[in-house]
Order: sequence, then structure tokens, then C-alpha cells
Amino acid sequence: MQGSERAESIPEVQFSAPAGRPAGVEVMTLAELRARADACALAVPHRPGFHHLLALDAGRLSHTVDFRRYELAPGDWLWVRPGQVQHFGDLAGAQGVLVLFESRFLDPATATAARLEDWYGPAVRHPEDAAGEAARAALDHLHREFGALSGLPLEAHLEVLRHLLSVLVLRAAHLVRDAAEDAGDCAATATFLRFRDAVERDFAVSRRVADYARALGYSPRTLSRATEAAAGTGAKEFIDRRVVLEAKRLLAHGDLPAARIARRLGFEDATNFSKYFLHRAGVTPIAFRESVRGGT
Repeated sequence: MQGSERAESIPEVQFSAPAGRPAGVEVMTLAELRARADACALAVPHRPGFHHLLALDAGRLSHTVDFRRYELAPGDWLWVRPGQVQHFGDLAGAQGVLVLFESRFLDPATATAARLEDWYGPAVRHPEDAAGEAARAALDHLHREFGALSGLPLEAHLEVLRHLLSVLVLRAAHLVRDAAEDAGDCAATATFLRFRDAVERDFAVSRRVADYARALGYSPRTLSRATEAAAGTGAKEFIDRRVVLEAKRLLAHGDLPAARIARRLGFEDATNFSKYFLHRAGVTPIAFRESVRGGT
């Protein structure tokens, strides 16, 4: 991995294949990660342009994703998506296997089935025994094949890695299911997915549930029920969380003044934006920016 050359408060990191290894995927243990010369850079916020899929085997690991801190225990899985802001806690004593991969390494059908672009998917998964064992078997197979460059032509080796990674991400994607799916409410799931996509597209245009309900042909109450079942929160809270997340990313990742961020997110002025952010994040935009850049 290597950072971009732009000087930013939170650097973007692009995928860089190790020498002699195929582009698009890398598998390593946490011990190997700790041994890297640039491992210290993992402890500060950074924004990778590729997926991180981690299975923790032993020890404890603290990891922050989009400004939310998670505490991982043995058996937990972590999935960080491209574009999310993350940083590692103390890696000492933690044991596990980490897979780094670019979305384009997998074929489109697999990417769709595994919901690679589902930025709302849970960062940490706590699998049940059978699901966890199946995913772990897929991870171990991929790890062994990644280390076995000899015995196959490079192109054949690359295809094997692609197929094994496909199995792994499909398994990992189904370590947890949407709450609405668990309840057998397919209609609620479909409603939520339509709402989620609309929010992702238009959160800077409208923060009103009624606007989304009218555009999608539902009542506001139907949207709230479906969102509560699938995401554990009401429709308005879901919209607000997405707006606040984007605000945090813009505040932490660049130097835009609050007034320009306000306009980008659809606020009339910086004052309204600051009040909105303070009410939902508990700090002012400026205080949040300072806390992130201070490394806290």
C-alpha cells in the first residue's frame, strides 16, 4: 500500500501490489502487517481506495471506520469499503488474516451478489458457527493459494485467486443478513433498498422523509417502518446520519470552509449547517475538524 502524494489531513491510499505479486489482491497476516515499514501510518486516519476484509483469530483489536470505533474480539470479521475513513488501533497481540482487494478484481456478477458497493453494510460481523466456519475455510484456501506462486502459470494463478476471492466475499457478505430478511419481510427489504439508494443519490438535495416518500410512491410511515426493520433506525435518522457522515468526511478530508461544505450539502448557509451538525454530532464542525487533525 502507498499513500497519494497530495498533502491532505486524511490521505487517500491506493492499492499497490507487492513486487512479483498479481495486481488487485493481497493476503497477509496481521503479524506481516505489523512488520511493514509503513505500518505506523495505519494508526492515523486514512482513506483507502480498496476493500479491507479481516478475520481476527486471537487478541483484541480496536478499529475506527468513518469515525465510529469498533472493538473486535476473536472470531469477528471486519469489512472496510473503499472511500471509508479508517484507522487501526494497537495491532500488538492481535492475530488474524487480512485481505486487501480492489472491486474491479472481481467480475461484475460477483460484485453485485456480494453487495460490494453496499456502503451501509455493517463494518463488523459476528458470525454464527456454521457461517463463520465456511467463511474461514474460504479465507484459508485463498491465503494458501496467494502464497503458492509456483506450480501454475501466472495467469492461471490469477484466475484461481479471483475465484477463491469470489467465494470468500460471497460468504462474508452473508455472515449477517438484513433484519427485514431475517423477519421474512421481503417487501420491507425492497422498500428500504429503494429508499437507501435514493438517499445516497439525493441526501444533498433533500433531508425530508416526505420528499423521498413522494418520489418513491410510499407513505412516510411505510418508509420509516421499512428503515427501522432493516437499519434499526427511523427514516429521518437514516437521512441525517448520511448527511452527517458526508459532512465529517468533507471536514476531515479537505480544507473546504464550513460555508462551502454547507452549500455542497444543501444548506442555505453555514449557520444552519453548524446548528444541524452540532445537534447531531455533539460538536461544532470546526471542533470536529480540529479533533480529527489532532489525531484524537
